[in-house]
Amino acid sequence: MTTTEKPDTLLRILDYSSRADPYPLYAELRETPVARQADGSYVVSTYREIAELLHNPHLSSDVRNLSRPMEAVQGRTTPSFINLDPPEHDRLRRMAMRHFGPPHTPGLVTGMEDDLTAVVNGLIDGFAGKEQIDIVDDFAYPFPVTVICHLLGVPREDEPRFHLWVDAIVNSIDYNPETDPKEKLENGVQAREDLRQYLAGLLEQRHGKPGEDLLSRLANDDGPDGRMTDEEILATANLLLIAGHETTVNLITNGMLTLLRQPQMLQRLRSEPGLVVPLVEELLRYEPPVHIIPWRAAYTDITVADTVIPKGSKIMLMLASGSRDPNRFHDPDVFDPDRRDNEHLGFGSGIHLCFGGPLARLETQIALTALVQRLEEPTLVTDPPPYRPSPVLRGPIHLHIEQNKN
Repeated sequence: MTTTEKPDTLLRILDYSSRADPYPLYAELRETPVARQADGSYVVSTYREIAELLHNPHLSSDVRNLSRPMEAVQGRTTPSFINLDPPEHDRLRRMAMRHFGPPHTPGLVTGMEDDLTAVVNGLIDGFAGKEQIDIVDDFAYPFPVTVICHLLGVPREDEPRFHLWVDAIVNSIDYNPETDPKEKLENGVQAREDLRQYLAGLLEQRHGKPGEDLLSRLANDDGPDGRMTDEEILATANLLLIAGHETTVNLITNGMLTLLRQPQMLQRLRSEPGLVVPLVEELLRYEPPVHIIPWRAAYTDITVADTVIPKGSKIMLMLASGSRDPNRFHDPDVFDPDRRDNEHLGFGSGIHLCFGGPLARLETQIALTALVQRLEEPTLVTDPPPYRPSPVLRGPIHLHIEQNKN
């Protein structure tokens, strides 16, 4: 039998004191692949069981299939497709992908490489004269937000407004009514509404005026599945801004932190630029930007690892734990870009596989390549750095470094 209650381990993982290094606790959690919690929810922590569930059609992403409502996700009039199940999920994802990647816009991401490189080099130029550099504030935050705002058609001067909105929304994702102040949820709800109203104003300007930005394309395109409603477009844009931005910030920052902790790997990337492709894949396994899928719902009774999870149960999937599972990966706690068969869970799996993954990969490849080429003997100021509050989207809130100016 694989089901026992391991609330203490989970609570320690969720506690901020474990944010800098949750991996020993993940190892402890994997001793019970499917662990029932005191509230009746289930935590799944091993690779095989997580992958099985992500491909199980009886696992729901729709909050309405939970037997116990979740306050943190109530009140959304139109959820993004990440919180829907087939066939609605499939329809909306197809409609979004028509304008975001193959087969209809196959060159969108690769065609951005020159522009991405220019943004990165411009940000690094801005390091001049600084005694200390914050990789987050000075680089990893402004880079992807600039890219996503450009894709959506957001005016450059409005980009700073997204920082506060994104932070408030991300901090509310893992809201726990038993331990968190009500303000955490209220701030997230208000930020979502402010962001929705702002995007609604942009969308209104796009109707009847086809353009190259994503909002214009979605507002004026009639594909095989018809046209998205305004609310569906706003939900999709919101998903791109939050999921696409925050995960890329964490991926770039986690990548630079990993390289600074392993100077020999940083030097190797500097001398072997082609290494960046497998290096980013290994980074997605070793220090992923998304650690936890905080909830899924069981459509029906689901059997996982000899454990029956009852219909309506909340299921938490520990992606980062699965990607460090020694039963799936050799020496999982070793960062090895030469690793073979690296089918990690860094972007999830199944029908909800991150559809912005190709862009995030390219952004991170360009960012890390430029940083290691242009920074002079960078060193960490503080290790471990301070981390963001969320255990779900995990990454440093600041990453201060110094350069050798001699």
